Amino acid sequence: MKRQNKNHQFPCSLLLMLLGIVLSFNNCTNLDEHVYDKIDGRTFLQTKEDVYRDFLRTFDHAYYSIHGWDGGLPGNQASINELTADQIMTPKRGGDWFDGGVYYQMHYHTWTSLHPVASSQWNLLYTGITLSTNSIEDIQAIDPAKFNLTDAEVKEFIAELRTMRAWFYLRLFDLYRNIEIITKVQNETKGKEQSTPQETFHFIEKELKEALPDLFTREQFGSVNNWNGRWTKTAAASILARLYLNAKVYIGQDKYNDCAIICQDIIDGKYGKCGLEDRWDAPFDYTNAASPEVIFGFPGSYSGTHYHYGVGLYQWTMPFNTEPYFSFVPPATPYGGFNPRYAMQPGRNVDSVEYAFQLGKPFVKFQKYPDDLRLKKYRNLGGSKREGMFVYGYIDYKNAKGETVYIKNGPDGGAPYYIRDAVGQFNSTPPGQPIANKLSNMTSADHNSGVCVIKYPYYPDNDPNKYTSSYAEIRLAEIYYSLAECKYRAGDKAAAAALLNAVRKRNYPTGSASLYKPDGSQLTDQEMLDEWGREFLFENRRRIDLIRWGVYNTGIWWDKQPDPDNHTSILPIGQSVLNLNPQLKQNPGYDK
Repeated sequence: MKRQNKNHQFPCSLLLMLLGIVLSFNNCTNLDEHVYDKIDGRTFLQTKEDVYRDFLRTFDHAYYSIHGWDGGLPGNQASINELTADQIMTPKRGGDWFDGGVYYQMHYHTWTSLHPVASSQWNLLYTGITLSTNSIEDIQAIDPAKFNLTDAEVKEFIAELRTMRAWFYLRLFDLYRNIEIITKVQNETKGKEQSTPQETFHFIEKELKEALPDLFTREQFGSVNNWNGRWTKTAAASILARLYLNAKVYIGQDKYNDCAIICQDIIDGKYGKCGLEDRWDAPFDYTNAASPEVIFGFPGSYSGTHYHYGVGLYQWTMPFNTEPYFSFVPPATPYGGFNPRYAMQPGRNVDSVEYAFQLGKPFVKFQKYPDDLRLKKYRNLGGSKREGMFVYGYIDYKNAKGETVYIKNGPDGGAPYYIRDAVGQFNSTPPGQPIANKLSNMTSADHNSGVCVIKYPYYPDNDPNKYTSSYAEIRLAEIYYSLAECKYRAGDKAAAAALLNAVRKRNYPTGSASLYKPDGSQLTDQEMLDEWGREFLFENRRRIDLIRWGVYNTGIWWDKQPDPDNHTSILPIGQSVLNLNPQLKQNPGYDK
């Protein structure tokens, strides 16, 4: 969605970029121009529909910022929060996915201020902050009666935009920590000094607390068509819970009690009705727009936007050449064919022996509870239904004659796929047969390496509900797990186990022994972290969970040794950003 120019100002870094472009045309001596399409911002809003458009402009960018198509390089939220952690990988597969070594740098935590991660999210998130702030200023300036709006409606618009802006700021804060707080953009030409982490923490907290009274509950919105994709009281409270859960990381202060209080209030319905689904896949299925578990989601539709289904995120979780397995007829997929940019890090070596380290090994961690329904191999069952969450082993399908056809692995010699929970040069080697080359690292993968995870359903082209799942940014399960962690840290393992089991019971058959014992005696720091990893696998949060549990820089996982220090727990500010805004100071550890 694009709009006409309104003389709106941008943060200093973006403004200087534009100035640099203008000044580069130094052969021009007469800079006078007659502007034909300039619209005075004071008169831009003429109708009620204009106000709605102004209000909603930020939402499309917010959804896009999750996917953040990065031109094929790793700079979106998924790559930053998953590829730098212990569950998801992008290894080199033959001639695919080397890309100048940028994925190696993420895996090994060796990025610099020139790496795509250093500037991509900074620019995306500050664009969102600029759009949100600009719309706030527009709507604050209107007379509601002129546009047939009530004071309550205008206050609600502003509260949603402040919540959206706080969500952008929390993501910036999490990634970069030392950021500039911008609350005014119109007629501004200069950025601000970076705030301290304490100042930013309290700013986000204040914004959310002040927005909460003016936000609507889901019930106040009425129908799903009205609440889907809107920031409600429950959603704002959930962002506050995220802030408190990670406060020790952000500002060195324990806020677990504050987190526990707000999580309990959310579960109790203080901010509106919500509830857990009874199927593990329901929060991700095409019906999830109306799900009581999806506290905030970005709406998806085949005919409109469905960014999370694209190549920047989940489309590149499918094995190469497997369109027939998913009942697609190439090139029926909206973005072309499949190619596994993302797969699960291995839990076993090339001889299928489990690694000794404790972190990572996501598929092994699922297999610890073998009756987990998610362990079934992913299949589309027809009628907008699927089963399973993983792709592994032989990849087969039924042809028109009803015959079983095994999909051949074109890039690795034309033999049938056999996808393993291991990384190596397996090529045409059948399962169970040893290979001579024992190397297993980021350089040695082939297209048989690494189990693929399919979180959102990829229904085929003839399914009426294809690509229609909302992107579930906040789920009630997160609130249960956050409260469980707070209880665990307070020494109440029984309460923690009860909260975790309230979610986990849908992952196993009725009466399963896989549920935690009522006394919580099975819970340890490692099991808590493992359970976060199972429930929220590839939901763009693994990095901060590892940091919060103190193992992001000190831990060992596949092809990853401890870091020399912890400066990579936050990202560098991109050199291109620093060049445009000399007021900014580089984050510690990156100025060598």
